[in-house]
Amino acid sequence: MPATDRATALRLVFLLWLAGLGAAAQYAKVSVIFDQLGAVYPEAGAALGFTVSLVGFVGILLGVTAGLLVARIRYRRALIWALAAGALISLYQASLPPLPLFLASRVIEGMSHLMIVVAAPTLIALLSPDDLRGFTLTLWGTFFGVAFTVLVWGGLPFVSAFGLTALFVAHAAYMAAFALVLTRALPKVQAEEPEGDLTPRGILRRHGVIYRSPFISAPATGWLFYTLSYVSILTLLPPFIAPQIRAFVIGTMPLVSIVSSLALGVWLLRRISAVRLMQLGFLAAALMALLLAALPGNPAVCLALAAALGLVQGAGFAAVPELNDAADTRAQANGALAQTGNIGNTLGTPLILMVISLGGHSAMMLTIALILGGGAIGQWALARRRAAYG
Repeated sequence: MPATDRATALRLVFLLWLAGLGAAAQYAKVSVIFDQLGAVYPEAGAALGFTVSLVGFVGILLGVTAGLLVARIRYRRALIWALAAGALISLYQASLPPLPLFLASRVIEGMSHLMIVVAAPTLIALLSPDDLRGFTLTLWGTFFGVAFTVLVWGGLPFVSAFGLTALFVAHAAYMAAFALVLTRALPKVQAEEPEGDLTPRGILRRHGVIYRSPFISAPATGWLFYTLSYVSILTLLPPFIAPQIRAFVIGTMPLVSIVSSLALGVWLLRRISAVRLMQLGFLAAALMALLLAALPGNPAVCLALAAALGLVQGAGFAAVPELNDAADTRAQANGALAQTGNIGNTLGTPLILMVISLGGHSAMMLTIALILGGGAIGQWALARRRAAYG
């Protein structure tokens, strides 16, 4: 590929990553202001939690469907439509409508989010030079952590200065800007006709095909074990860290994951497969979890655990094109990855919280070690099944 073409491809990948930050902000914009929404909806009670979780529930129900739909609509068109829809939804939310209408808008926003997180990495894999695909998809894998960090550091002061409405308006402007930029910049991508149909029976059948395939389902399987542990660690570990260093350790862990993914992870992807790197990351993270069971709250081990999980983070997305050659199967793999990721994010924290109530810190870390070890075993089992295909 000529240098100019490589430069153009990398520019497009960077634009797609920036669009992905807007998709992650569809979660983060509500998460970071959640404690302030109670004043807006004082009668909401426990229902207020749905302002965050509804986007995840949509992913659980419709992750695979989004993969099929994006392949049918075509990746460029689906991405631009989803960004435009996201802008309109966020603009509507800026009016702070009655809670039932706000929740309905979050359901629609969940579909917008799903289409972006399926279409964007599929396009990144299609546009990336072969020798840079590991780096570009590892970069994509950082979009959630980067967006949350930006909104904590920049979004909260912005809300303090201009109010909740301004945050939703800013997000709408961001999404609209990238819909326009990518309309002009993103080329039409040729891809094979997608298989299957979008009838309820066809969608159910496709779920079976995806999760029976050791190629399409492998990244999603890894992502399930990763998300079951990652969010619960960041949420439930702080009380077991010394108060004087707690904020530093928990604030640094996501950044360590991102740096580990982009530095060590990219370097390793040039030498071993993404699947092997996932296994390595899971095993290293499981070992760190066991060390934390013996050394509760040790800051160095906490950061090492985050670094190990960063290897899984990047390798999960890089495994999609490594195991799947066709654009439509990559879209299905990304849809399944979104589905299992939302399952893990939804179930992980309640599960670990229950374990803590029964057995305290040691039970928590042993359970997390078992989950992470299960991630490595799952990839080993799927690799054996792939080997049977010859």
